[in-house]
Amino acid sequence: MASPQSAEIVALLRSGQVVDIGGGPRLHARKSQPAALPVVLAFAAVYLIWGSTYLGIRYAVESIPPLLMMGMRHLIAGSLVFLWARRRGIPPPTTKQWAYAGVAGALLFLGGHGSLAWAEQKVPSGLAALLCATLPLWTVMLGRLQGSERALGGRAWAGLLLGFAGVGLLIAPDLRQAGSVISLLPTLGVLASAFSWSVGTIYTRSVKMPSSTVLAAAMEMMAGGVLLLALGTIVGEGGHLRLASLTLKSVLALAYLTVFGSIVAFTAFTWLQTVTSAARVSTYAYVNPVVAVFIGWALAGEAIGAHTLLATVVILAGVALVNTRSASKARPVLPQELEEVG
Repeated sequence: MASPQSAEIVALLRSGQVVDIGGGPRLHARKSQPAALPVVLAFAAVYLIWGSTYLGIRYAVESIPPLLMMGMRHLIAGSLVFLWARRRGIPPPTTKQWAYAGVAGALLFLGGHGSLAWAEQKVPSGLAALLCATLPLWTVMLGRLQGSERALGGRAWAGLLLGFAGVGLLIAPDLRQAGSVISLLPTLGVLASAFSWSVGTIYTRSVKMPSSTVLAAAMEMMAGGVLLLALGTIVGEGGHLRLASLTLKSVLALAYLTVFGSIVAFTAFTWLQTVTSAARVSTYAYVNPVVAVFIGWALAGEAIGAHTLLATVVILAGVALVNTRSASKARPVLPQELEEVG
């Protein structure tokens, strides 16, 4: 028979409040010292899984229409995470919070992921990842215009200029092609994806979502999934979705994106925020694009030219300058600011 003390510990563990046991529970402890292996595995999940989601999207849209694919991914993942969070005793959201989640879902997932999935029908996954690496640049610039960011220093401005110069270098080959406006549209779609995600990031800072970041993210995924499915149906994607034409590669890619990209990696990211510094967690912004470029080259035969390598260095250098600006101006990483635009 369990003692009252052991029953209390079990209850606290189930509630997620106990982070460390030894000499009594520590409630809501942050920056504790967990075992090294779980931290390494969590970083590996964030680095490798999120870096691979860009190729996963490319494979998924080979036979599944992009909006419907992303809608299924986020509605399924969001619903599962929402149910899990509620079973852990997290209070239910209010009607107003659902309304906020609807707007955030439209910006982050309908505009962000919908544009990305559409663009990846034409844009190589590595190129898409590099363009999405501009997310911190857009977020800081828009935050300054909106007033949520303090005056930017020289380092931040240098980072913005350097980062967008890298984007120009990256898309230069498309600009030189005949009919460049048409060939450039998918590339602009990826940039629009990062821009929409940044606007969503700014929006989520200004509204009061549930205190549980897991529950809030689940709500936003669910809302975004519904909107993606609705828009995909409106534009006629349902007529292009035929079970007989689905490839095993696309189906497995969708399953991978749902389970690993939207659930496993996000859970690892959220946990890392509680046990290590924001600076360490934010390193995914530099690693994910490199992983995506390598995986696209190794598994999909995507070409890596000299201009791509140079653009990678320039863009990531710009992001590094922006992310390492004065500590008084920098903020902690938020779940809504995920490099998981992929």
